[in-house]
Amino acid sequence: ANGETFTGNVDPETGLEIISLYGDQKKPLKKDLHNIDLVIFDIQDVGCRFYTYISSMFYLMEACAENQVALLILDRPNPNGDYVDGPVLDTTLRSFVGLLPIPIVHGCTVGELALMINGEKWLSKGIRVDLEVVKMKHYTHHTPYEVPVKPSPNLPNATAIRLYPSLCLFEATHVSIGRGTAFPFQVIGYPDPSMGIFTFRPEDITGVSTQTLHSGETCYGLDLRNLNNPPKLTLSYFIDFYKMMSNTGQFWKSQRWIELLTGDKQFYHQIQEGWSEAQIKSTWQPAIKEYLETRKQYLLYPDFE
Repeated sequence: ANGETFTGNVDPETGLEIISLYGDQKKPLKKDLHNIDLVIFDIQDVGCRFYTYISSMFYLMEACAENQVALLILDRPNPNGDYVDGPVLDTTLRSFVGLLPIPIVHGCTVGELALMINGEKWLSKGIRVDLEVVKMKHYTHHTPYEVPVKPSPNLPNATAIRLYPSLCLFEATHVSIGRGTAFPFQVIGYPDPSMGIFTFRPEDITGVSTQTLHSGETCYGLDLRNLNNPPKLTLSYFIDFYKMMSNTGQFWKSQRWIELLTGDKQFYHQIQEGWSEAQIKSTWQPAIKEYLETRKQYLLYPDFE
């Protein structure tokens, strides 16, 4: 489940200690890196600021820099690496779901992003890590890429990964995006028949979804599983459901949560005031333009432009 803590333990095969960075401790401690010469980061990201593997990478970089340990990144394709979109993070809204001043869809591989973090001196006190990125062969930002193994339980396929930038915003609302079903991030719904004719019923799934939103209730809404070409970041679904639910007072979980997810203090008010997708996106453009100039310096592969 999103935000569920995961504790460290011991690997039964080797007896090696496993140190969780997805619980109370987000950053390796000095003792965790004692007698370690090199840390290897090899994990499949999906190219969104609020997908927290890059937050873990940031804290790993910081810990390695502080303890003079080298970091090796084995780069992987970004399945959402063919575009950049979304508000650039307001740094007063930094959290584990948004640490870096980058757009929601940042258009970088983890290797490129690590080079940017180092080069822009975003680590605390401007420190830098001894960093090496092992590049991929034959990768470009405009080549479609389907992840062969699901990067996490709730992103089971290419459709979910492609819709994730758009549907994750619903996590700040009482609208279900299919957590607790076999098709998370591929449906949208709420327990009200006026939301649509398609129905699904979320349930708690051991090891995948706990405290599931609307568990055991029939949700009505949209089935996006058969989209031939899932859209890039779109606000259309979010705006439509807000309009349908605005009179109920049941849409938002909290203003603070949508601010942290978007990294933007204006978005909540823009939705409340009925702004269109085009109007909202227009406010993102100056910061995106500036970000694209910064990003150019750290690209390792041919760009989508």
